[in-house]
Amino acid sequence: MPATPLLEVEDLTVLRDNSSPLFSNLSFTLSPGEVLVLRGVSGSGKSTLLKCIADLNLYSNGTVRLHGKESKEWDIPEWRIKVAYVPQRPSLLPGTPLDFLSIIRSLSARKKAQQGSEGAEVDPMGLAQDWGIDKPLWRRDWGTLSGGEAQRIALAVAVGIGGAEVLLLDEPTSALDAESSEKVEKSLLSMLPSLEGDSRQNGHVQRKGNGPKALIWITHSAEQADRVGTRSLDLSQH
Repeated sequence: MPATPLLEVEDLTVLRDNSSPLFSNLSFTLSPGEVLVLRGVSGSGKSTLLKCIADLNLYSNGTVRLHGKESKEWDIPEWRIKVAYVPQRPSLLPGTPLDFLSIIRSLSARKKAQQGSEGAEVDPMGLAQDWGIDKPLWRRDWGTLSGGEAQRIALAVAVGIGGAEVLLLDEPTSALDAESSEKVEKSLLSMLPSLEGDSRQNGHVQRKGNGPKALIWITHSAEQADRVGTRSLDLSQH
């Protein structure tokens, strides 16, 4: 009997304001170790799809499951921790990244998710430092950070805080230079479980800490897609 997929999307349909489909009857599964790259022209619904999977957007029809259990059967905060959406640019938040990290750690749903997780938390500040973010930046107001600094810090929090089984990445390195982008890519791939037949540069490495089990990744870079993806899905065809 085949194993239950980590994530299942079945017959998902989203309508535009004029009731025409943005995409329709979209189905796919995601297994541990996979990185599904979303492709498609601007406006084809890539970001909308990630938000639907994260239960942040309504959809007209379809089902999303984690470990065979439908999203509506989970508590919403628990689902959004386990299936975590990371936006391209973090919304302008009050205070500092360190304040934000403290708030996230204090949430009861986050504590519950961590209790049931395997492995130790990957220190978000240490992870961001690997990506070129000096620790003093965590004490600066969000509004004073550059786009690349804010992007790396928000991603480090999402990855390092633990609890997420599927990370939904909306162009996570769009504000970074090539060197920084590749550092982020290598870190994320190193956290995934091994995938049989994985030919990527970071395939078959020992999983580090309590990282995600699979990724869905939007990128407009064909080179990045080739580096990180195990397969791709073109929304322009749906």
